[in-house]
Amino acid sequence: MDKLESYRATIQEILKQRAIVPLGDTEVEAQTVFDAQNDHYQLVHTGWQDDNRLYGCMVHVDIKNGKFWIQYDGTEQGVANELVARGVPKEDIVLAFHAPYKRPYTGFAAN
Repeated sequence: MDKLESYRATIQEILKQRAIVPLGDTEVEAQTVFDAQNDHYQLVHTGWQDDNRLYGCMVHVDIKNGKFWIQYDGTEQGVANELVARGVPKEDIVLAFHAPYKRPYTGFAAN
């Protein structure tokens, strides 16, 4: 399996494992949204909690130029840390939610 296919499989597996519904929220759904053709990957929560509509993106990751671009990460552990634990080099992970001038100081790729 080449690097791009491996990266696609890795992010899909991570998001599938994180697609759990918060305890007690029976009308809340965790959905994975995968666009492997354009390399966009998201985890969203949608549904109802009591009389309140819930919808929100928990994680959004793109693969661009052979690197993971983490656009948004609303998780406690951090998707970047999980990618590193799975053997992805930090040079292949961009914390895109940080401004470009801050990225060189994150310990991950700047772009």
